[in-house]
Amino acid sequence: MLAGLLALYSVTFHYIMAYEGHEGHSWLTGFYWTLTVMSTLGFGDITFDSDLGRAFSSLVLLSGIVFFLVVFPFTFIEFFYAPWMKAQAAARAPSELPEHTKDHVILTSYDDVVNALVARLEKYQYTYVLLAPDLSEALRLHDLGYKVMVGDLDSPDTYRRARVEQALLVATTANDRLNTNVAFTVREVSASTPVIATANKSASVDILELAGCNHVLELAERMGQALARRVMGGDTLAHIIGEFGELRIAEATVGQTALVGKTLRESRLRERIGISVLGVWERGRFAAAHPETRITAGMVIVLAGSEADIARYNEFHCKKPASLAPVLIIGGGRVGRATARALVERGQDYRIVELLPERVRDPERYVVGDAAELEVLEQAGIQTTDTVVVTTHDDDTNIYLTIYCRRLRPDIQIISRSRLERNVATLHRAGADFVLSYASMGANIIMNLLHRSNILMVAEGLDIFKIRIPSSLVGRRLADIDLPANTGCTLVAIKQN
Repeated sequence: MLAGLLALYSVTFHYIMAYEGHEGHSWLTGFYWTLTVMSTLGFGDITFDSDLGRAFSSLVLLSGIVFFLVVFPFTFIEFFYAPWMKAQAAARAPSELPEHTKDHVILTSYDDVVNALVARLEKYQYTYVLLAPDLSEALRLHDLGYKVMVGDLDSPDTYRRARVEQALLVATTANDRLNTNVAFTVREVSASTPVIATANKSASVDILELAGCNHVLELAERMGQALARRVMGGDTLAHIIGEFGELRIAEATVGQTALVGKTLRESRLRERIGISVLGVWERGRFAAAHPETRITAGMVIVLAGSEADIARYNEFHCKKPASLAPVLIIGGGRVGRATARALVERGQDYRIVELLPERVRDPERYVVGDAAELEVLEQAGIQTTDTVVVTTHDDDTNIYLTIYCRRLRPDIQIISRSRLERNVATLHRAGADFVLSYASMGANIIMNLLHRSNILMVAEGLDIFKIRIPSSLVGRRLADIDLPANTGCTLVAIKQN
């Protein structure tokens, strides 16, 4: 249409010039005049004298404004720039994975657990894809460095395009209803691909399993149990936290045992019981165990041995809890309540400080109020308790309360939950003795559920793996090899036949 107008105006230019008595203009001059007027340049070197000519010039000028400033840019954007942008977006956030994609992990939502999980997947060189139902969200995640794919989570076609039949597993960490929908939808496409889901409520576990989940993780319950295990003053049982074939991994507090003050060499745990100490947790830092590692009252030791070895350790070193002041739990959410249940199983009393009255379960053991207020903490027993467990979902609040409790009671044990991995170190600086990351725990569990039969990730920085004995070690004594000094690794067990 633009080309037609240019031709029409160029021809009309010659007729009006002839009407005014100006002849001898070339066809190129007519085209040149039309372009200068339509583009609003208007050099003024060629003009009309009559009103007819001026009216024609105005018409050409107005149509030029419409075409060059409105229609032409719109056409360019609609048919050239926008398709190019869509192609760029499709390259950053595809709607389908290549056919040859296999042995990958499919993630269905972005949260703290997935953020920590992706870091571990990349560390161990696993391929993954993060599904996003919205293109803008997918592009945002891509710009953050994640490998994404656009697709509705409740559509079987999405999982077909994600090559779910060839995936190692599907991990879904959203709310219970969405997780159920995802699991059920995946099962329409693949009956064999493992599906791992998190559950916020115990009642959802059975439903998620019915929907097709192979593993359902109650992370809040596990976090509560882990926090309770680190409370000093209760029983000193070794609690199993992982299994690796016939090998059992356990954690135990040593605050009230005869081990305090001894080195591992002096404890003779391996000689007397047959159990190995893999390492120790002290103020939230894990350190590998060495013969001269000295056991202190604030440590949690990580043990490895058979089930019978763990039982022998408990027989020798388990101590019933003394009559102690209740443990103070700040936060009555899922993690706080799980911590309370785990403490009861260990024979310890507790008091929960909760801001929301509707969360109160047992009025005798709850104190309703803001933990930032001294009167509320004193009512809950801050001056008499030996341990405070901070379990709120907000890291800023946890840091604030940790500093506050440490100022009020410099001598007590403070255990805190961290939502994000990056705040673990901050909470330690704030005064916490132990900090457990919700995201790290969830990511570690999912990593262990991958078909990695040769590696068990106990915690960040502590992996257990099995290998065939290298020929260079055959016939040599462990004392001569000195694995810890040469490699930083500890031999835990030998399996034969």
